[in-house]
Amino acid sequence: MFDLRPGEDINKYAPFDVAVAATQIDGGEQRLWYSKGPDGRPLTNLEPGDARALPCYLDQMQRDGYAVCAWNGLSFDLRWLGRAAGDVATASRVARALFDPMYQFFKIKGFPVGLAAVAEGLRLPQKKSMAAADAPSEWQAGRFERVFEYVLGDVRMTKAIVAAVARQRPIAWVTQPGQRNPIPLARLKSVADCMADPMPDQSWMTRPLSEKAFVGWLTPGAS
Repeated sequence: MFDLRPGEDINKYAPFDVAVAATQIDGGEQRLWYSKGPDGRPLTNLEPGDARALPCYLDQMQRDGYAVCAWNGLSFDLRWLGRAAGDVATASRVARALFDPMYQFFKIKGFPVGLAAVAEGLRLPQKKSMAAADAPSEWQAGRFERVFEYVLGDVRMTKAIVAAVARQRPIAWVTQPGQRNPIPLARLKSVADCMADPMPDQSWMTRPLSEKAFVGWLTPGAS
């Protein structure tokens, strides 16, 4: 574990293990994905077989016609699930067909934005139950129910954001000074479609984030 300083790039600490994940079908089943020990208690990390089951599940859902959505699922969740599963090919296939509004936003503005900031910008009632940086220490301390609620809350928040964007078209976020900024979206686009779009101007940024930080792992042989 490590303490992430404000504004610090989490990827400097990569690679990451995966302890728990959550999925929810719109209007249907919500599910937690984690490994259990002989005593039934959650293990520290997903076992390879359990980790493999999740990308395979998402792959099948896409084949069945579901639109699989995630916030920053391209650069984080699927990347490290693929590594934990030993199945980067399936994770990559799911990622390319994924709807990731965070990545779509990045291809428009040139910088990332957090889930909570967009939920606030869209005036949604959902709130995070804890800071993302606190989840690993809570899990290590055995406070599993708190982390379960956290990951399920992120799924519900992402679902609400996708529904709001699909309904309203603009996506909005709240900056640290508290300013609300909306930008129009013609439609939600898949990762593959967003990859084909040009990058915006980043010349004004002191430390621009490369698109490779999102999609570099999709290339065979990339870490």
